[in-house]
Amino acid sequence: MDSYKKPTLDKDLDKLSYMEEAAGSLGKGLVSTGLALLFVVLCGVVAGAYMFDMPGGAVIVAAAVIGAYMALNIGANDVANNVGPAVGSRAMSLVSALVIAAVFESAGALIAGGDVVGTISKGIIDPAAVSDPAIFTAAMMAALVSSALWINLATWVGAPVSTTHSIVGGVMGAGIAAAGISAVNWGTMSGIAASWVISPLLGGIIAAAFLAFIKTFIIYQDDKIAAARRWVPVLISVMAGVFAAYLAMKGLKKIIKIDLQTALMIGGAIALVTWTLARPLIARQSVGLENRNQSLRKLFGIPLVCSAALLSFAHGANDVANAVGPLAAIVHTAEFGDVASKVTIPLWVMAVGALGISFGLLLFGPKLINMVGQQITKLNPMRAYCVALSAAITVIIASALGLPVSSTHIAVGAVFGVGFFREWYTERSGRRFEYVSVKNGGKVSKVRPVRNREEQARRKLVRRAHFLTIVAAWVVTVPAAAALSGLLYFGLVRIIG
Repeated sequence: MDSYKKPTLDKDLDKLSYMEEAAGSLGKGLVSTGLALLFVVLCGVVAGAYMFDMPGGAVIVAAAVIGAYMALNIGANDVANNVGPAVGSRAMSLVSALVIAAVFESAGALIAGGDVVGTISKGIIDPAAVSDPAIFTAAMMAALVSSALWINLATWVGAPVSTTHSIVGGVMGAGIAAAGISAVNWGTMSGIAASWVISPLLGGIIAAAFLAFIKTFIIYQDDKIAAARRWVPVLISVMAGVFAAYLAMKGLKKIIKIDLQTALMIGGAIALVTWTLARPLIARQSVGLENRNQSLRKLFGIPLVCSAALLSFAHGANDVANAVGPLAAIVHTAEFGDVASKVTIPLWVMAVGALGISFGLLLFGPKLINMVGQQITKLNPMRAYCVALSAAITVIIASALGLPVSSTHIAVGAVFGVGFFREWYTERSGRRFEYVSVKNGGKVSKVRPVRNREEQARRKLVRRAHFLTIVAAWVVTVPAAAALSGLLYFGLVRIIG
């Protein structure tokens, strides 16, 4: 027995190794925190350089610092929605996924993030009800601080809450504290609230539809590789067409105004070109692959990377409003001295949101990737592609309509849509039963689902506990952010006023 005991020297070396690992982890956390603090300070310096001579310069600098802090938290919490499925399916490494997300987040915010900023900053609170610039500024700052603190807390405990819920709840709570319930534009709020319910359902339906298409026309075909050569280029072209149509309609409007019909024509043309280029590429990739599902996953690598980039672009276009919407309203109020006129978005304000989201996801984002990418349901590259493309299409539609929907709701809804569809398809699909049937003596017997209830519960493809946890977090976020914002308003209005 003595021969199996670990020598004292080995034990001491193990202890030293554990101490080194712990010190390394602590050091990484301190570096991330230090870099984030440096970014926040730089944002304050830039704001001071632009607004130093203005009467409300100090308030603008404070708002810029808070807006930068808010953007960092959005990046830290919402990164899972963009790259979680890709990383969870092992189609992309964490480093490459974060780099792609950071680049396209910034591009989406700077190119197409303007319209939804107007909704978040002006559509929730009626400007006439808070016409005093000091009151309006205090309300916007309270909304920023409350939502940022709530998202930071959620990120710390590992909960993927909705940043859109947080900021909308913060704006609503501050508006009620400032001027009563009548200050809130309940028509706009009802439309936004409806989109919170509709968007995850729509995301789940679209993701399930794409997965059904892939299973029907590719996976459960006798020659999977030939089917993939035919349909994977089509899926890539759909993604490219959607992205091109959105960019033409939203991203180029400052140069040339393009209507919806023209944008769709441009998207169709780009889709055709992409399909032409993708066919030979997929054909080359499929040479020598075995006729099995594992081989199909390799062919979905490029579509998954592109869809993750598209989702990041759409997320930046939509969620930058959560960071800089109230900040833009504060800057406008301080510069022009009124609340009622239309908000213009300075470039430096957009840059604060875009860079803050990117830095937040690079520095703190990986913590929540496991929840969306691995813990809800098992994802492979094909399922992850359906989730990413579905979420991107849904977010793009919402951004085009100017609705600040929750990308968290959409992405998680798409993940649940894929998981629940897999459960249904596994238990009830006649095509699947026929494909996996066992031939015995020339007779075909279908594989039946397990009838034992405990075994069926164990084999569920979607973890119900995570579903309940996520829904509970969504429900709590709005009232919590609103209550915190209302309390903060009473303190800030005394300081600003």
